[in-house]
Parts: sequence; structure tokens; C-alpha cells
Amino acid sequence: MDASIFQVDGAPLKLLLLGGQKSGKSRQAELLARAWLQADAGRSASLVATGTAYDAEMEERIARHQRDRRERVPQLATLEAPRDVAQLLQAHSRPDHLLVVDCLTLWLTNWLMPMEPSEVAPAQAWQAQCDAFIAALQAAPGPVILVSNEIGLGVIPMGREVRAFVDALGLLNQQAAAACNRVQLMAAGLPLQMK
Repeated sequence: MDASIFQVDGAPLKLLLLGGQKSGKSRQAELLARAWLQADAGRSASLVATGTAYDAEMEERIARHQRDRRERVPQLATLEAPRDVAQLLQAHSRPDHLLVVDCLTLWLTNWLMPMEPSEVAPAQAWQAQCDAFIAALQAAPGPVILVSNEIGLGVIPMGREVRAFVDALGLLNQQAAAACNRVQLMAAGLPLQMK
């Protein structure tokens, strides 16, 4: 993989990887992280994990992702940020350090549909967090890869809360795409360049 992909018109790569469940988004992000690390021994990379294990199935899913990452990209460090991704971007972005945020969908879930109803954020709190995230992404001096689900292609959900979540994720994806200099849609493990 050509190392020049991490610069776009002299600016660090800001890539949004969109796709459905099991479309290959995370694997693509890991392959890019591996290429980043292999291109220069002075580079480092971290995965920003937004998922939270609330049940046994999710615990196993997270453990499986961790095992797979260790096999594919053993040098990829993990940083956990279930809610404050903007602060983490500000604290850890450097020109020689790639950040992979996996994923925006779970980050939004932690804000709008957490397992504990008392943790649901008011709309203005989420909007402030989203605005801070977009500002941090735009200001990040190093490359950033964002992973997010495209869930708006299917049947319109029946429940009001679920429809609101689909709308919020669609808007978040649009804002992230506008702030990124590259956007890819993943389907069946294949990337389609959109921007």
C-alpha cells in the first residue's frame, strides 16, 4: 500500500469508512494502520475503541475484535473513549501518530441509547459533543480514520427512538464526511472511493 495515501493535498489523511455490518470497515482501517506503521519505524498508531460491554455477547465480540487486531496489527495500541472522543483526538493526535476511531455508531449509542436510562444525554449535550468532535477532527495534526455504519439504506424503523437514532447517525456521518478529505463506502470487503 502506497504510504502517500496518508497525505491529501499536503494535509494529513482524514478518512471516513462507511458501510453496513460486517462490510469490512474495521479490517480496512486495520490494514491502513498496518501500512502506516510499516512505512516508517518512527510512527505509531492507536485504535480509539468506543464500544462498551453491557452483556456477555458484547464482551465476547469485543474480545474477538481485540484478538483479531493483535494478530493483524500487533503494534496498534488501544485507547478507550466511550463518550469523549473529541478530548481524546485533541490529546493524542500528532503528525507521526495515526488514530483509528472504531466506531462512531457505538459512540452515538453511548450518548443517545445507553443501557442505563439515566445516562441518556439531552439533545443539546449531544450536539455540543458532536460539534467538539468535528472541531477536533478538523484541527487534528495527524491522520485520523473514522469507522461508521451506514444504517439508512434499509426499512424505516418502527419505533420513534430508533428512527431518531437513524436520523442522528445519518447527520453525524454527513458532518464527518464533510470534515474528512477522503470517504470510502465498504461493501463485501471492497472499498468504493466516494470522496
